[in-house]
Amino acid sequence: MEHQTFSIPSSGDAPRGEGGAGLMLDFAGIEAGHLLADGWLWLERHATMPTQTLGFVDALAGTLLAPEDIAVFVGRGPDGIAALIPLCRERQGMRGALSRWRLAGAREVFEPGDALCDGEEGAALLAQALVRDGRPLDLDRIPASSLLIPALQEAMRGRGLVSLRPARPCPTIALDASWGQGDTFLNAGRRSDFRRAERRAAAMGAVFHEIIAPDPDEFDMLFDEAIGVEMQSWKRAAGSAIGCDPAKEAFTRAWFRHACEQGSLRIAFLRIGHKPVAMQLAVVSLNRYWLFKIGYDEAYRGCSPGNLLMLHTLRHAARAGLEAYELMGEAEPWIADFWTRESHECLHLRTYPANGRGAAALAQDGLGWLKERLGRKQA
Repeated sequence: MEHQTFSIPSSGDAPRGEGGAGLMLDFAGIEAGHLLADGWLWLERHATMPTQTLGFVDALAGTLLAPEDIAVFVGRGPDGIAALIPLCRERQGMRGALSRWRLAGAREVFEPGDALCDGEEGAALLAQALVRDGRPLDLDRIPASSLLIPALQEAMRGRGLVSLRPARPCPTIALDASWGQGDTFLNAGRRSDFRRAERRAAAMGAVFHEIIAPDPDEFDMLFDEAIGVEMQSWKRAAGSAIGCDPAKEAFTRAWFRHACEQGSLRIAFLRIGHKPVAMQLAVVSLNRYWLFKIGYDEAYRGCSPGNLLMLHTLRHAARAGLEAYELMGEAEPWIADFWTRESHECLHLRTYPANGRGAAALAQDGLGWLKERLGRKQA
């Protein structure tokens, strides 16, 4: 891969390089003080979600994506790095030869992601770098508002095709003062449901809520306690609990340890008789509460401990002056039924360059879409 040399930035300035160019950099070995890391951290002021941060991708690189290379495509403006996006792909055999670039972590953690851009001009420079590479892109679940989408559409003009299809949206709750005041934001039926659940919980023992911003020296103890709660839920039998997959646990621990060191991690518990029966792993960032992981003990499901804890953390987030409560994941029925039908629209973006790789990708997807359509007709 080509490597760029930056001059050391002065405080508050972007790393500088040659303007009007784009390139691909190897993520391997990036550390604090590395020049690419400096540029990434500078661009994080333009982030719209935690999954765009260097800490998130670094946790992926050391765990779930350890066997794979992560390439960072960079758009360079006259003042240095103007945009970047971390991508990965299969490298070996025929599948590697025809493989597409995909957003690092999209298949591993199923969270939305996006490029980091300092504006439309930066997005255009990054799009040009991606198009010059000549390999198809498969970017699942990027925000419909992403600056990269129109930039890629323009950069691909006359050089291939761009496909945009709906992807799973991300549920969101806009917060205001009413969320911090009792349960007046709930309708009468929901208020009755929660009061009944609270009475059932109280009948099982003393009820306590905790929202902890842990110190690094207590992180592992609290993290282990949280994933222990999840292992008492249906997720253990389904194999989707964090503790069921060593690689997933390693990633989650690394990512939340980083958030802990940054002071943004929140670990929340609902305890009944001092026993943790529901938990949340969340990050407070960009004036929002980002809910990444939830779990509850099946033995206490009769008092809806997960919903009781969510009600408490919603109130806490509103009282802290946060503007939104982001549920990440996807719009599952329990979210729509209990909490919100509002969501951030996401799209699945694919590009098909006018070359052999693009033609192969288009043929593969065309066959997949045909099978899907025939399957719907037969059903």
